[in-house]
Amino acid sequence: MELDIQCEEMSPSRWAELLTTMKSCKTIRLDDCNLSSSNCEDLSSIINTNPSLTELKLNNNELGDAGVEYLCKGLLTPSCSLQKLWLQNCNLTSASCETLRSVLSAQPSLTELHVGDNRLGTAGVKVLCQGMMNPSCKLQKLQLEYCELTADIVEALNAALQSKPTLKELSLSNNTLGDTAVKQLCRGLVEASCNLELLHLENCGITSDSCMDISALLRNKSSLMDLSVGDNKIGDSGLALLCQGLMHPSCKIQKLWLWDCDLTSASCKDLSRLISTKETLTEISLIDNNLRDSGMEMLCQALKDPRSKLQELWVRECGLTTACCKAVSSALSTNKHLKVLHIGENKLGDAGVELLCEGLMHPNCNIQSLWLGNCDLTAGCCATLATAMATKQCLTELDLSYNPLEDEGIRKICEALRKPSCKVQQLILYDILWSSEVDDELRALEESKPEVKIIS
Repeated sequence: MELDIQCEEMSPSRWAELLTTMKSCKTIRLDDCNLSSSNCEDLSSIINTNPSLTELKLNNNELGDAGVEYLCKGLLTPSCSLQKLWLQNCNLTSASCETLRSVLSAQPSLTELHVGDNRLGTAGVKVLCQGMMNPSCKLQKLQLEYCELTADIVEALNAALQSKPTLKELSLSNNTLGDTAVKQLCRGLVEASCNLELLHLENCGITSDSCMDISALLRNKSSLMDLSVGDNKIGDSGLALLCQGLMHPSCKIQKLWLWDCDLTSASCKDLSRLISTKETLTEISLIDNNLRDSGMEMLCQALKDPRSKLQELWVRECGLTTACCKAVSSALSTNKHLKVLHIGENKLGDAGVELLCEGLMHPNCNIQSLWLGNCDLTAGCCATLATAMATKQCLTELDLSYNPLEDEGIRKICEALRKPSCKVQQLILYDILWSSEVDDELRALEESKPEVKIIS
């Protein structure tokens, strides 16, 4: 049994009602429910008396250190079988880390701990690392984003990593680590016995200076499949160094996030070689990099390579225009693997989208999700888009937000949605102005096709 409630104010009567339900739940998720430390006392009792409970998610509640102390009393009982604990943005401080350390040391069932968006600080996380070093700790996933960590944390983290062969996922994004600490961390991970699969280091103050060590990690850790270094100013020179590791035969990367990394079209030669020859790579994010049309054309050439297995490409806000759309269309008509294309916030215009739709409607194209928000589109391209929607049955998600489509354009899109052949399940239309009459038509359409969700 699963309890999944979000964004609900808990009255005493409602809470009492839920407590009865929780006694037999395997999963409890109560994000954004205005819970406090007093609720944690009840939850501690549930943890203690419900041995089937394996996941507890309490993100975005003001639990505080006192609340975590209550929870940990339940977590430390022999009957507890909890595996996943989510406490993101719960107003915790370093004071919570001592009680959490006790849980890590004594509770081998706990495999996931998510405590990001809390002011734990370097001193607090050092205490958590002590708990990780206990032989009883079997932690596999540790999330420490936005925890006010500094470079001083790396020595303790590396010591914990050396003793934790079970660890598979480590997220340290949005902490001011800097190059020296990231280099030290990568060297520690190379030496560690853990089979790390995911490493997230977004917005960690990384420059090209760190990229040689990250590259070495990619070469030496064949288990690493998910790397995110977005929002770091690595530049074209850093990307070139990363690609040395990414292109190594032992690297099995699947997901690579490089958003806002100060890349230009100069990086696209290396990226194209990666996309065309790295058959394990299925997802790449290049959002908010100045790739421009020339860079995008190189990427499209790579997508046409039979060896490319890329399924998701994110190139939002990359300085693209109508000029690259013929190349994108050609890639869509050739690549059978690509399922998700985020190309919004580029000045494609109606003419560009008309070209994209030619590729989209090709039998080889298997796109499921297409994002065209803020692309300077008008009603002029909506007839072609409507045709694509009605004929391309693999297309299930379409984002047209922030485009001045007006009543005329929205009505054409609605015509397509009404057709039985149209399989779009989610249509995103943020910040588009239409009349009350069109609004009524959209609501009526949702009623007639309940499988369709229109988000506006």
